[in-house]
Parts: sequence; C-alpha cells; structure tokens
Amino acid sequence: MDFVASIPWWVYIVLLVAVVAIRDVFFNKKHIITHNFPVVGHFRYMLESIGPELRQYIVANNREELPFNRIERSWIYASAKNENNYEGFGTDKDIYGPQYIYIKNAMFPYKVNKDHVNDLDPYFLPCAKVMGEYNNRKRPFRPASIINVSAMSYGSLSAKAIESLNRGCKLSFAYHNTGEGGYSPYHDKGGDVVFHIGTGYFGVRDAEGNFSMEMLKKLIDKNPSIRAIEVKLSQGAKPGKGGVLPGSKITKEIAAVRGVEIGKDVLSPAYHTAFSNVKELIVFIEDIAKTTGLPVGIKAAIGKTDQWKELVSEMKSQNKGPDFITIDGGEGGTGAAPPSFADHVALPLVYGFAKIYKIFKDADITDRVVFCASGKLGFPARAAMAFAMGVDCINVAREAMLSVGCIQAQVCHTNRCPTGVATQSKWLQAGINVTDKAERVKYYFKNFNKELLEITHACGYEHPSQFTMNDINISQGDNNKTATLASTYGYEKTPVKFNSLNELVTCPDLGGGYCSTPVDASEVRY
Repeated sequence: MDFVASIPWWVYIVLLVAVVAIRDVFFNKKHIITHNFPVVGHFRYMLESIGPELRQYIVANNREELPFNRIERSWIYASAKNENNYEGFGTDKDIYGPQYIYIKNAMFPYKVNKDHVNDLDPYFLPCAKVMGEYNNRKRPFRPASIINVSAMSYGSLSAKAIESLNRGCKLSFAYHNTGEGGYSPYHDKGGDVVFHIGTGYFGVRDAEGNFSMEMLKKLIDKNPSIRAIEVKLSQGAKPGKGGVLPGSKITKEIAAVRGVEIGKDVLSPAYHTAFSNVKELIVFIEDIAKTTGLPVGIKAAIGKTDQWKELVSEMKSQNKGPDFITIDGGEGGTGAAPPSFADHVALPLVYGFAKIYKIFKDADITDRVVFCASGKLGFPARAAMAFAMGVDCINVAREAMLSVGCIQAQVCHTNRCPTGVATQSKWLQAGINVTDKAERVKYYFKNFNKELLEITHACGYEHPSQFTMNDINISQGDNNKTATLASTYGYEKTPVKFNSLNELVTCPDLGGGYCSTPVDASEVRY
C-alpha cells in the first residue's frame, strides 16, 4: 500500500493515456480519426457534440443562428419572464436586405377607448371569426386568443412540458392543440383544447389501428375542454411522410393515451385510411361534425394546389367542408424529420398561405373558414404580416417550447433534451417547475399580444384582423426596392367583418359580461 501511495499522480494519467492510445490504434474498428490520431482524436468528437452550443453562445452573432437567432430567443425568454424585452441603440438588422418587413404606421395612431378594454386583461385579444359559424355546428367556437399553441404531441414533448403549456393556455385564454399523440391527462388542466387527428388515429383508433368514431364520441363527451377537431393531412417538418415512435419511448402511460402496445414501435402512415380523396375528406369532416357537434378543420403543408382547387370547388357546390384551415409552413417542425424533407419539401408559410388563400378568395368563400397559420410566426412583426395576408389565428410551436425552457439544443430526436421539454426521461423532466413554466407561457402570450396590439394601434387599427395587404411592404432585394404584399402575392385580402373589439369580448348570454370572466368556457365562447 505504501508503494502504491508513493506513485506520483501523473503516472496514473500517463497509464490512462497509454491504455486509450492502445485501444484506439489496435482495437478501434469504427473511427478513422481516433485510429490515426489516438487520444487527441477524441477531442474532435467532443467538440462536434457541442457544436450547436458553441455556435449559439460563442461563434454566431446575434442575428445569425438558425432556426431562431439569439435576439429572437432572448425576446421570447424576456417576454416569458415578464422582464424588459426592449433593445437599445436601434436595430442591428439589415433593413435593406431581401424579404425585410416594413410595417406602415399611420399619421395618427388608433386612440384606445377605455370602454373597449377588458377589465381583467387589457391584452385579451380574441379571434375576429368564429369556427363553425357558417356551417351551423352545434358548438361553434371563437378562439379567445389570436395566438395559440400548435400541434405538439405527448410523447414528442414530455408530460411536464405538456402540462405547463396547457396551464399556461388557461391563464392566457389560448387553445392548446394536442398534436397527433392523443388527449392525455396533461391536456386536461383547464385550457381550451383542439384535438388533433393524425394518420395513426392515436387515442381514437380501434384494435386494428383504424379510425373509430365511437371512441372519438366518447372522448368528446368526456372532455368538454375539447372545443374543435383538426384533421392533419400533412405537417411542415415532413409533409407526405409517416413517422415511427420507437418502442423504447412508449411508456405505459403513452401506450394508454395512444391506444398502442407498450415497447413496440408505432407507425404513423403517410396517408389516411379513413378517406383517400377530396369528396371522402368532406364526408369524413361532416360525419365528425355531426357526431360531435364541434367545428372540424384540416391542417396541411402546401405543395401542389390542384387538389386544393378541387376542395374549394366541392365546398362551394356542396355548401359543406372544413370550418377552419391550418396552413403549416415548410420551415416549421418540432420533432424529428429527415433533412431532405425538413429542408426541401413543402413551401414556406408565406408562399403556401398566399396560394391557398387566393384559391379561396377567387371562389369568394374566405368568409366561410377561419384561417390559421404556423411557421415561425411567434413574433409580433411577423404576426402583423400574417394577419395582413388573411390569417385569423396564429399557432406557435417552438416559440412555445422556448417559453417553457427549451434552449434550442436541437436534440429533440434523441430523447436527451437537456431541459426536459422534449424527452421522456423522468430525470431530465425533474427540473421543470410546472407552475413557474405555466406562468411563463402566460406572460409570453400576454407580452406578444401587448406588442402586436401596439403595432396595430400604430397603424391606426383596433384589431389585427383589420390589417390589409397594402399596410406592409416587403423588400424585393432588387436595387433595394420594396413592394406591398398585394403586389407581391397577387391578391387583396378579403376584409374581415369587424366593428369593435368590445363586440368580440362581450357575451350577450351573460348580460354583456366579458368572455374572460372566470366562468365555464362553454357558456361564453360560442
């Protein structure tokens, strides 16, 4: 023992290095770098593994990192913490660059009438349209917030992240889209819910994996917080491609929620089995609406438009069809997707939305549906542009994740999310304080609405639905010339019926009381 104790510490280090070197040279059959450069080659792989962190915090400048740069993330973090989200000394953006957004302010801003400000929340900002109103659904739904949580499923996100989002939605009057993973106990925390039906029919599938109307009816009857149903045709991250949830990620609870087997890989097909063409889709929508009484919409990323033209033609001739349409931009995506799909398949939001809205406008039926949009719209200026193009509601996904603690580590597909947001690891989830994160969701939405309202007022309007295509210019990147949205995308937005915000937030059935008063949502949001 005395001999061992007398050996200098550096000898152990030399022995360890020698062992690693021998292993690298003689027993390593996989990695060329560590074989050719034993020991030191490991540092290359270590640096590669923390590449995103190095770029985010050391290498990249404030406006350079993707998908969200440091300025964007900082604005979300500060807003979610209800801290100072301003910036000083002017903008550092290249305001002459291509695709730059120029919002035209009015000479005289809108003068806020205090009689039209909600007593409990001055930034309560409901949708100007009602889902299901045109088609006379039994339970039409006016979203009580113009910014809401987009489709992210339990399984993709952790239980604590889902619960934080739902509780935050309750506090901010937003709706929470379940994503295709089914309705979990963590979606049942008081927030309005849009139930998302994907190709796997999770939560509403029979033993063979086919859609079950009976199970959907039971789910809706049991959970009055579900206010609308969304049928997913495709998504921005991987449109036209199915997905696999590895059996290793399927816990007992996830299996129960989705209606699948524990520990067995689960396939989400690229296509629906309940319908296969436009006419069958409309039948499917109408059957669901008749059975549940709820508004039913569709979600899709945009590529070819022939079938969209067919859908609009059938909607006009049959006087039936979806109550809302969610357009997902090709730049979106919260989970795992092949780079070829994430990078190249489907149009970016502004291009895709413009094409679809124009088809509806040409048929003169834009007033029949509520247009929702998702794809990096979780910032007030981009939201203003979306409303000017015809969007009625905005859904945010990654921005909502950032508000509950996501740090853009970009390891969502590995089940090793360091903040516990996109993992099923109980240990990694342990750091999420649901009460605190729900408050952060609330403040993110509140400060988003506040800034969007201030932009709206600066342009002379009371509600974002009043924005027109001529209120915003886009830099064309040609001798620094700019053009209006109308001339850029070749259409004029159909004016949304709107008289005053007060008409949207009051509830005649309650004698004119505000919709944000703490009463049963089913009594006021109709």
